[in-house]
Amino acid sequence: MDAVKLKSHKLRNLLHTFIFIAAMSMLMALCAALLFGEGVWVGVLAGSALAFIFLPDVSPQWVLGIYQAQRVHPAQSPQLYHITNILGQRAGLERTPALYWVPSHTLNAFAVGSKANAAIAITDGLLRKLTQAELAGVLAHEISHVSNNDLKLMNLADVLSRMTHLMSLFGMLLVLLSIPLILLGMASLSWLGLLILILAPTLSALLQFALSRVREFGADLEAVRLTGDPAALASALYKIEQQETGIWKRLLFPSYKQTDPSLFRSHPDTKERIKRLLGLQARYQKIPQPSPWKSSALSFPHSQIIHDPRHRFLMGIWR
Repeated sequence: MDAVKLKSHKLRNLLHTFIFIAAMSMLMALCAALLFGEGVWVGVLAGSALAFIFLPDVSPQWVLGIYQAQRVHPAQSPQLYHITNILGQRAGLERTPALYWVPSHTLNAFAVGSKANAAIAITDGLLRKLTQAELAGVLAHEISHVSNNDLKLMNLADVLSRMTHLMSLFGMLLVLLSIPLILLGMASLSWLGLLILILAPTLSALLQFALSRVREFGADLEAVRLTGDPAALASALYKIEQQETGIWKRLLFPSYKQTDPSLFRSHPDTKERIKRLLGLQARYQKIPQPSPWKSSALSFPHSQIIHDPRHRFLMGIWR
């Protein structure tokens, strides 16, 4: 993709990100104003801005421990680290993310941490099923999340959404406690304010989903810039989607995983992502693959018992 179009896409993603974060902040500030008075508007909005700067990062080791992930050292898989180093340098990272192996048959990868202390976890199933070109595309996607500050952005969005939910619950509790006073005419009730408190958590969640989809598309685009191979990432996404649905679900329930409207998805539709990636193929088909993508097979520990993760933890994880 030419530099002008790439810059245009990045500016559009940045604008969408600003709009969604600002809307979530305004929604939270509106709930706070309904509960505590209009004077809190400025403080809440300023707090949202400061939260992005000072919000502490979730410890990668804590999150990885939930999945029983094990550190992959460079000596265990020099080829994998070589690929990761190349991608990290192209993304402008000062420190290459540490790599972790997750003992699971599922096809998945996620990034945790911050730019200064990031880690990428890869499941055993992903390492066994993907080619090196496809694996490079997935690694580039996760590294893009790190370089684009997606981890911190989504942590902020998660905090804003949770705070809005808490204020909504607190507001409705106050309304319930005030019912006797309202019936006696000793207090008034703003039906518009009550409606806002009821709808605020849902609206905030929808904005969070929309932000997630925007950052996913942005990471796909950046991954293509890093690898020069949109078809490899598209192929990896297809394999992951096929594994997630399963052969029997595809045969018996062909519409499985397609029932939710896009508005309620935290990730974009895989078919749409693949379509966009393949649309970039013509611009990259003449770029030669770097030699590390075609080298000998990678080596990983295979002696451990393979199992699915016992816990699901959303905050601080980016798929």
